[in-house]
Amino acid sequence: MKKGVIHIYTGEGKGKTTASVGLALRARSRGLRVLFVQFMKTGANGGELDLLEDVGITVKRYYEIKSPHFYPDMDIREMNSYALGALQEVKGMLESYDMVVLDEFNNLVRTRIIDEKDALSFMDDIPEGSDLVLTGRGATKGMLDLADYITYMKAVKHPLQMGLNARKGIEY
Repeated sequence: MKKGVIHIYTGEGKGKTTASVGLALRARSRGLRVLFVQFMKTGANGGELDLLEDVGITVKRYYEIKSPHFYPDMDIREMNSYALGALQEVKGMLESYDMVVLDEFNNLVRTRIIDEKDALSFMDDIPEGSDLVLTGRGATKGMLDLADYITYMKAVKHPLQMGLNARKGIEY
């Protein structure tokens, strides 16, 4: 049985989430049913996810799954439990959507919140005719091998390197 199409946006450069938001908007503008799932981001309201909801994209935020980079004292086993539960919930929704975006999914694997084998198993279950879009730094070789599209974002020059602070509406 043919599986769905897998896109990966990875790398150290800016633009992974932004690219996935643009793809989600394009899909929705053509009548596709889109689910946008976000992991490891803060609980701040506003921004692009609210606009996605305004145009009919279903948005799920899993605020309880935190990055060990920003929360070094977090319990990795607890994060694993949350993440596996979230993936089960999303897996149960796959048939209802033409495109599913998992923002920061690659980071779940990179930070060892979930094992690569769990990520690969999830990726392998994408229904025929669906697109799965995965973002975040650190996509593994196994993940890249399963992907159909791979875009690697490379930072060549960035204002943060010159001491400029992140700007609302541009970096966040």
